[in-house]
Amino acid sequence: MTLPSIKTTSEPPPTPREITLCFLAEPTDVNFGGKVHGGAVMKWIDQAGYACAVGWSGYYCVTIYVGSIRFYKPVLIGSIVTVRARVVLTGKTSMHLNIEVRAKDPKRNETIDTTHCIIVFVAIDEKGNPTEVRRWIPTLAEDVELETYARNLMALHQTMESKLNFPSR
Repeated sequence: MTLPSIKTTSEPPPTPREITLCFLAEPTDVNFGGKVHGGAVMKWIDQAGYACAVGWSGYYCVTIYVGSIRFYKPVLIGSIVTVRARVVLTGKTSMHLNIEVRAKDPKRNETIDTTHCIIVFVAIDEKGNPTEVRRWIPTLAEDVELETYARNLMALHQTMESKLNFPSR
C-alpha cells in the first residue's frame, strides 16, 4: 500500500507549528437539541489537527489519540468557528497538538471558548511506516505548561491502558 507523501526534496522542510481553520456552523451540523453536533466539532478538530501535523512534519499523518476533550459551551448555528491547533509536544514519530475551539456570533461580535482537547498524530512515510519528526522545543512559559500537560495526559493514558489490559502498540 502506497500512501501519499507531502515531503519533497526540492523544498525546505515545513515549519508551521500552528494553524487556525475557520468554519461556518451550518444547519446541517445541528443535533437534536438545536446546537452544533459534537461530532461536527470533533471533525473540525481532526481536520485542523491534521493540517497542523502535516505542516510540522511534512508527511501524511494519522490520528492515534484524542484525549481530555472538553465541551465548555455549545456552538450555535450561524456561528463562525475557529479551531486553533498547535504542536505542544513531539515524540520520535508523534506530534501532540493542543486544540482550542472558539465560536463567534457575527451579529453581536461576541466570541466564546467552546471546546478544548489534546490530539496526537503520527507521521507516516510512503511505505505506511511511522517516520521521525522534528523535535518541538518549547521556549515560552505557556508552551512549557502545555508540553507538561500533554506529557501528564500521555502518562495517565498509558497507565489506564496497562490497567485495562489494552493491546500493546
